[in-house]
Amino acid sequence: MSALALVYRGPAACEGCAEEVAALLRASGHDLDIAYVGPREALPLTREVLDSAVLYAQPGGGNSVKRAFRQMKRFAPTIIDYTQSGGRYLGICMGAYLAGTWAGFGFLPDTDQFITSAGADVRTSRDTVVAVDWRGVRRHMFFQDGTVLTPAASGSGVAVLARYASNGEIAALVAPFGRGKVGLSGPHPEASQEWYRSNGLTNPDGIHYDLGCDLVDSLMGP
Repeated sequence: MSALALVYRGPAACEGCAEEVAALLRASGHDLDIAYVGPREALPLTREVLDSAVLYAQPGGGNSVKRAFRQMKRFAPTIIDYTQSGGRYLGICMGAYLAGTWAGFGFLPDTDQFITSAGADVRTSRDTVVAVDWRGVRRHMFFQDGTVLTPAASGSGVAVLARYASNGEIAALVAPFGRGKVGLSGPHPEASQEWYRSNGLTNPDGIHYDLGCDLVDSLMGP
């Protein structure tokens, strides 16, 4: 029997981002039924609805973390309690920013811009491609001013999946939160061919879901 995964779709998400995350989840091999939740969706973002799902996904958003959190603040206690009680939170780009303590859900001590970090090889907020080392292998990912991730102290069960190639800052990880887990990525592992085409970008590795599937696998695992 398929399990339910919920994807936020609403003002805190960018146009098309929820649908791309849903496509990744469908391709993940976890036999997930996907439904959207949000203020204008048939399913409201309530604890009762979240408790029916094995995973909640927060997709990319606009260019202001403060604005995105204002739009999500009324849902924050519900999302935090769901995750702490054993749920899985998947956050990509803005969804990863919102995992931080400042203007976020507090899953991690901190999240911050990669483009302002020391040694970053991307300094523009325009859509581009960034090099990462994913499990030690050089790969390239679609990038929209994504975050660096600061987990709790080592030994806390954090699995670092990827680091930005230019400076070694964490680009993707899975970390425990209470009885639940969070899986986060600053770059976009769900980016489709259309995203690259419409921005005049190419990925030297080709366009694949394998990195996103690895993130989902790691999040859904024990």
